[in-house]
Amino acid sequence: MVTIENYLDSHYIHRSNWLRAAVLGANDGIISISSLAIGVAAASAAREPIVLATVAGLVAGALSMAAGEYVSVSSQTDTEKADIEREIQELREMPDEELQILAQIYERRGLKKDTAMQVAVELTEKDALGAHIRDELGINEITKANPIQAAGASGAAFTVGGVLPLLVILFAPVKNMEYWMYGLTIVFLMILGTIAAKTGGSDVKKAILRITVWGTIAMGLSALVGYLFGVKI
Repeated sequence: MVTIENYLDSHYIHRSNWLRAAVLGANDGIISISSLAIGVAAASAAREPIVLATVAGLVAGALSMAAGEYVSVSSQTDTEKADIEREIQELREMPDEELQILAQIYERRGLKKDTAMQVAVELTEKDALGAHIRDELGINEITKANPIQAAGASGAAFTVGGVLPLLVILFAPVKNMEYWMYGLTIVFLMILGTIAAKTGGSDVKKAILRITVWGTIAMGLSALVGYLFGVKI
């Protein structure tokens, strides 16, 4: 039975914040660690230096990704808090104007003028700040930034994504390892696109195409830069 408490359980929007961070982290982990491994493998005939460089890159990348995600999402949270504080002040200093703004918002969404005002009045009586945060600022529990969640999802996903190239390094032949890495990285990106699409309820083919094409472009540009500077990447 669908109720107000569980009606979103079958939807995907509540996953958007952590899913975005997870896909970004995993994609970055796969591509950056693969590119690093390819560069070292091209210059080394032994497995140990490749493994050492990859593990170091994996640890540093995961920590950097988590820290960067935390800082960026915290900045968004600070902005949201600043707007909420401003809204509190405006409700205290000019409640009538704020009521009119709320009514205009509902009117623009399709309610008749009298109905919009009635809705604005009733919501203001129940929770004025909540109504303005939700309908004027567009902040709600689903879209609200969560720095810890984003940092954890991004760092963990980077680690999982980076472990995949590491497995290739551990088990693939050292000779021509860069070619193994190129091919399997595309496979890993296709798997990531499939998982992301299934988790987010989107089109699988479109997700695979998007993540694979851009991942290939990223690796291709890395190889081009290396070629221009005389370094095989």
